Amino acid sequence: MHKSHFNAARWLFLLAAVWAYFGLSAQEADNEFTIDTKLNTRGEIRVGGFDEVDGEEQERRAAFIMGQYRLNIGYKRSDWLEIRLSPQFSGVWGQAGGTLSLSEGWLSMKHNKTGLFAKIGRQCFEYDDERILGYDDWTMTAPTHDALKLGFEGYGHKIHVLLAYNQNAENISQGISYYAGGIQPYKTMQTLWYHYNTPKNFFGISLIGMNIGVQSQKSDEPNKTFFQQLFGTYVTLKPSIVNLEGSFYYQMGKEEHGMKLNAYMGSAKVKVTPSEIYNLYAGYDYLSGDNFPVPIGSFGLIFHKEAKGFTPLFGSHHQFYGAMDFFYLDSYVSNFSPGLQNLYAGGTVSPVTGLKINASYHFYAISADLRTGDNEALNKALGHDVEFNIGYTFAKFVTIGAGYTYMRGTETMKLLQRVSRTPSLHWGWVMLTVTPTIFTYAWNDKKKG
Repeated sequence: MHKSHFNAARWLFLLAAVWAYFGLSAQEADNEFTIDTKLNTRGEIRVGGFDEVDGEEQERRAAFIMGQYRLNIGYKRSDWLEIRLSPQFSGVWGQAGGTLSLSEGWLSMKHNKTGLFAKIGRQCFEYDDERILGYDDWTMTAPTHDALKLGFEGYGHKIHVLLAYNQNAENISQGISYYAGGIQPYKTMQTLWYHYNTPKNFFGISLIGMNIGVQSQKSDEPNKTFFQQLFGTYVTLKPSIVNLEGSFYYQMGKEEHGMKLNAYMGSAKVKVTPSEIYNLYAGYDYLSGDNFPVPIGSFGLIFHKEAKGFTPLFGSHHQFYGAMDFFYLDSYVSNFSPGLQNLYAGGTVSPVTGLKINASYHFYAISADLRTGDNEALNKALGHDVEFNIGYTFAKFVTIGAGYTYMRGTETMKLLQRVSRTPSLHWGWVMLTVTPTIFTYAWNDKKKG
């Protein structure tokens, strides 16, 4: 063999050996280090439906572009240790500030033989259908929790315990008060979640119990902590091509003004998937509400002994109560809400690989019995909503989506929103999401001896 050929063969052999050593798969390696990113850009335009300010109607159009830029740094040690850091910037194009934050920063350890695990730090919670605890990434800030999570998973059973204690600062000289301004509105939170799945996920059931401590908003008791509780269940049944799911939750205790809580919600949904190409679904949500006179300016005519408006807490509201997020982002007045009924139906079709088209219809109504100043019962109907959206995955990490929603409100919606004309809203958006893996490196520990 010619000497140059021999040298070339030797270098190729050495290169292959180095590649084989350093290019280990995650399953073979003791350690894995990854860097990936998420670039999310969304433009929105909205026409109509804006509140009046001091009796004067605002400009009825809005248009802006939002950006979310996240860097994810991860480390895995075999299959028992994992660390993740995710700094993030989000804001509106042209905005002077924006938000620079740590989206996630946690350490997780688990014992594979027993199924026990622990996870501590800033983390997202995604439970069941995410109605109560969810990762609402649509908001571009994606709410997270500073918490300790302990649990067991195995043999179809999952038990999680979530523990959190929040403070605005060290507060060495100002006691243990916690007011709005943190990443979550609660001061303390303890949650117990249990889930069971039969083989092949034919039947699943979850049970949840939460105790949430919130800082008092009463002027005469500013340092007090009020505690509220939530108990509920989420059930799924998946026989053949039909998927059924339902939930029920009850809230009790006291809200931040010391008023007794007595609220509940229930939901049911059926989804039929005849083929991989399309599916059809329909469902109904009912969330209890408070009574108060309309117009809202006469609110003081009713004395409330308890709050009956259900609060979905830390759920992903965007996927449940309409794409416009008209409900459960803010209360109507003084933390009171007339509740909501949401009757909906829709379908999804995937004509080609990577393409999904969805269309749905929503009918909204309040659940409480509202009356006008003349003691006349208000019609419960709030309006109709038609939604279309489309998404296409160009590559493994590039997706583009677009959507359009039209909502026509009723006289009741007009009175609750405090506008001079019946709400008629148009909203459209276009979004580009890119999630590439920038770097991956896996290696084994050096063998001793």
